[in-house]
Parts: sequence; C-alpha cells; structure tokens
Amino acid sequence: MSEPNSDRRNGILTFQQLNSLALIIVLSASGMVAIEDFAFVVLSYFYIYFLSKFAFPTLSTSSENSVFGHNRMLSLYCFSGAFIGLFLPVAYIFQGIYEGDKEGIKAATPHVFLLASQLFLEGVAWSDRFSLPMRVLVPVVYNSTRIFTLMEWVRNEVTKGEEEFHGSGRRLFMGRVLAVANLLYWVFNLFGFLLPFYLPKAFKRYYTDGGKNVRD
Repeated sequence: MSEPNSDRRNGILTFQQLNSLALIIVLSASGMVAIEDFAFVVLSYFYIYFLSKFAFPTLSTSSENSVFGHNRMLSLYCFSGAFIGLFLPVAYIFQGIYEGDKEGIKAATPHVFLLASQLFLEGVAWSDRFSLPMRVLVPVVYNSTRIFTLMEWVRNEVTKGEEEFHGSGRRLFMGRVLAVANLLYWVFNLFGFLLPFYLPKAFKRYYTDGGKNVRD
C-alpha cells in the first residue's frame, strides 16, 4: 500500500509485519504458493537493497520521513485496501478449506501471498536503511505484479460456474464479488494514486532534499 507509518524505524518488526510474516509462512508451508511467486519476493528484496545502495542512497535529512504526513483520509484509504485485499481474502481462503473449494483457494492465494509480502517489505523499507524512493517502489512493483494474479483470480471465479463446484452458491457469488472488487481497487491504486501522485511527490521530495544536502 503506502505510507504505513510516517516515522522512520530502527529495524524492529511491527505488529503488522509480524502478522504478514506469519501469513507468508502459513501460505508457503501449505504448498499453495507457486515457486515463481516465492522467487519474486526473494529477488525483489535483493533488488531493492541493490537500488538503495547504488541508485537511491539514504539522505541524512529528517524530511524524508513522509510524503503526505499524518493524513486521516490516506489512513482510511490504506485500511480499506487492507480490509478488501487481505482480511476478506484470508477469510475467503479459510472458508474455502471448510467447503472444499480447492480451485477458489488456489486462485486467491497468489494475491494474498504477494500482498502479505508487500506489507512486510514495506515495513522493512521504512527503516532508516532505505531512502524515500525505495518506500515508493515497493508498493508500485508489487501492485503491478498483483494485477496479473487478480486478473487470473477473476477469470477463475467467472468460469467456476461452468465447472464442477462443490461449494455453496453464496460462496460462488462472494468469490466473484471479492475478486472483481480487488481488481478494481488495486488497478485504481496503481494508476490513480501510486503512479500519478505518490511516485512523483516522493521523487520530488527526494531530489529536493538531495539538492539541499549538496548546497550545504
């Protein structure tokens, strides 16, 4: 998502990170996570670390802390993303285990795994070892990748009625609504918020601060 906290941290895991890490471990241990998704998460960390060292090093200024500051509307927007994108899909997965909807679980898992990994890595990027551009690139990269998993989830839910399905009709309806709602939310988040607003503001703040440091 974006700006989970406007205060830089010294490496201590937050409650959100611990929950995300627990979910990552559970999904990974279940065998429902594709090897390419797991590899993407591992490689993305090393790539972001590489960029933080050679392309966007940390600036010694406190103005890197935040782009929008303490914004109540932004906090509500981020919470709605966590509710739609994480809490409800996790409930959908566990309910699918009860009803035996293996295809529904399989289709929703990649999105949940990548979003949990994104939240964990966002927390890492908010430490004092990473610059502002790194904290922006994490949600942009992960959001872009999850668009494809969401499209596959929607496709799976739409065609599920044409296949053998052992779950309830209510689950079939809720699965379609949830998949479409997530696709719409995260498409807007990427193309309506991250790329046109968050990314330019963050880079402007970073290079403005860099110019001040050079003059000083």
